[in-house]
Amino acid sequence: MSQYQIAVLVGSLRKDSLNQKLATGLTRLAPPGFSFTQVQIADLPLYNQDNDDHPAAAIVRMKDGIKAADGLLFVSPEYNRSIPGVLKNALDCGSRPTGQSAWAGKPAGIIGVSTGAIGTAMAQQHLRNVLSYLDVAVMRQPEAYLQMREGMFDPDGNIGAGSRAYLQNWMDKYVAWIQKNTG
Repeated sequence: MSQYQIAVLVGSLRKDSLNQKLATGLTRLAPPGFSFTQVQIADLPLYNQDNDDHPAAAIVRMKDGIKAADGLLFVSPEYNRSIPGVLKNALDCGSRPTGQSAWAGKPAGIIGVSTGAIGTAMAQQHLRNVLSYLDVAVMRQPEAYLQMREGMFDPDGNIGAGSRAYLQNWMDKYVAWIQKNTG
């Protein structure tokens, strides 16, 4: 059985982040052979091209984690109809200097949850645009724009019964996407 290492990037820094809960619960739906490691992005300095020749230790650590991964999982809220600044900064830091992108060629999935009616639809579209430019192979279907509802998570942090079948289907498609696009 193959072992797949997945780098998880959560676009929220909030202590009680819904997207952090989603990332944790969702990864529990993956089959054996898949392991998930959250890539820390909270301590990244703001991207500055002047520092390309001498990147901060946090940037080197993040890029090493991305390079070591077989695939990527982005779990993010929507801020002002786009991706959070902390996530955009991570994408910029990981893609530079030119020709040394850690993202290129990686398969990825995008998902997110918010309290709004359209979930994270706009953020996901913006993220798809950026990832396309960075040569990341993003899973196209199924899309998942989740609105936070009572019971989405159980008290132990698992995906709740009412959302489990839908999110298990999403995870099964994600697993197949990673398997198809690695190696």
